[in-house]
Amino acid sequence: MHTSTLPWKMLGWLLLIQILVAFVGRSLAPLGLVIGGDLSLTKAQIGMLPAALFLGQSLVSIPAGLLADKVGSRRLLMMLTICLGASFLLMSFTTSFIPLLVVVVAGGIGYGASHPATNRGIMFWFPAEKRGTAMGIKQMGVTFGSAMAALVLLPIAGHWGWRPTILMASTILIAVGILTFFSYKEPEENKSTNSPAKKSDALQNFKNLLKNKPLLFVTLGALILSGSQMILNTYLVLFSYERLGISLFLSGTLLVVSEIGGSFGRIGWGVISDRLFKGERIIVLFMISLMAACVSVLVAILSAGTSYWTMIPIAFVFGLSVSGFNGIWMNATTELVPSDQSGLATGFSITVGSWGVIIGPPLFGFILDVTGSFRIGWFFVAFIMLVVMVFLFSAMAVLKKRKRQA
Repeated sequence: MHTSTLPWKMLGWLLLIQILVAFVGRSLAPLGLVIGGDLSLTKAQIGMLPAALFLGQSLVSIPAGLLADKVGSRRLLMMLTICLGASFLLMSFTTSFIPLLVVVVAGGIGYGASHPATNRGIMFWFPAEKRGTAMGIKQMGVTFGSAMAALVLLPIAGHWGWRPTILMASTILIAVGILTFFSYKEPEENKSTNSPAKKSDALQNFKNLLKNKPLLFVTLGALILSGSQMILNTYLVLFSYERLGISLFLSGTLLVVSEIGGSFGRIGWGVISDRLFKGERIIVLFMISLMAACVSVLVAILSAGTSYWTMIPIAFVFGLSVSGFNGIWMNATTELVPSDQSGLATGFSITVGSWGVIIGPPLFGFILDVTGSFRIGWFFVAFIMLVVMVFLFSAMAVLKKRKRQA
């Protein structure tokens, strides 16, 4: 399809946007305690900040998907970076909780639009046999940007305060968004797809999505995987500190280790699906879910004296699975529909998947409050991984039946 280096250069711009979107959007987790201390927020209010971001994402993903299919990636990339950057820029001037929450939801709209915009770019720039690797590299930007926010922004906020820190990060994002608008190119296929003669009815496309059983099964599986990812991000530090007796600082580094595992996973699973499974994404998602179930059981049965060094490979493999599945998910959603509906399919799947992020951590926390046991919580994660495997098996069965009938 494309023999030149141009697709990889365009991937570089998509990766850069994905890193900076996560760098700004995911800064809420590491900066939460600093922001909370300044504004006298409760722990529950601090926890609502990331949830507000993903609420914004859930609201915009389908409209952003439609917009990506209509105007292409280039324009949408600039629009979303300005939306997220300007919202967080305003956040640095807020002095109370409610205005803060409002601008975070608005920022989530820009954050959520990044996936349909960048996924569509991957879909059109890369052939199927390279798409898993390209999507994995692009999706690595999320975990890389998230880790970078913890490693870079937190020390700056400790020295200068969170407001100048957010202001600086938001300004960089907006500047790079504008630069990308002038540097990123739409592939020829994208331009031809957006011609009036080839535009199809958006409502009909959406109805077709709802009838697409494999897409629905993959999306439901991704909802649970997304929730499990955020459970790991939210509770790994607390579990290591309270249950295992590892110091708070070292418990924090385990979260970074799990994010590194997620970054490796996003590329590694993509390469595996491209080279070993010839583009079969769902079987790789099944393997990821099985791995996550096994690690969840292992974590559940760990004794209180488990050492930090024992936890490093466990945290890495946990991240490799539940934080590393996203690229394969994005590939599956775009490849289960016609290419001119890839933006809408991504938006739909992310909208549903976002609710896993919103529901998962509070549900896990509720289990901890009721039972007082991390062990039951991690067994719960293992159980829901089995549910994911049932969904994925069902998706594979439908696709196999379709192939027989074709």
